[in-house]
Amino acid sequence: MKIAFGCDPNASAMKLDLMDFVKKLGHDVFDLGGTDPIYANTAFAVAKEVASGNFDRGILLCGTGIGVSIAANKVKGAYAACIHDVYQAQRAELSNHANIITMGSQVIGGKLAEEIVKAYLSSKWDENCRSKDKVRRIYDYEEHPDD
Repeated sequence: MKIAFGCDPNASAMKLDLMDFVKKLGHDVFDLGGTDPIYANTAFAVAKEVASGNFDRGILLCGTGIGVSIAANKVKGAYAACIHDVYQAQRAELSNHANIITMGSQVIGGKLAEEIVKAYLSSKWDENCRSKDKVRRIYDYEEHPDD
C-alpha cells in the first residue's frame, strides 16, 4: 500500500520512526510534511491526497492526535480516526472504513504506535460487516447534509 504521513513539529521524531517501521512492513511511504506549526495545513494535505485516491491510507500525528483528526475530517472523502490502542486500530478499518488514523506523540509511546500502525495496516474493510449501513449513512450525509 501507499501510505501518506504527516505531523506537526511536536511529532516529527515519531513520524520518522513510524515511516521506517512501515517501510519494513513492505509499504511505500511518503512524507507530506511535519514542519508547519499550523497542524491543520499538514492534515489537510494528507487528507486531500488520501481522499483523492493518490494514497491508500494516511497516518497523521500531533501532540494528542485530536487536532489533526478534526482537521482531516473536514476534507470530503477523508475519514480519520483518532487511535490510542490496538483494538481501535483494528476497528477503525474493519468496522468504520477509516482511511486515515491519527495518534498523539505525547500520549502514546513509540512501540505502542508501531503496534497500532501494524494492526491498522493489516486490517481490511469488510463490506458485509454489520456496520456497513452505519458507514453508508456517513457517506450519504456527506453528499446530502440536509437529508
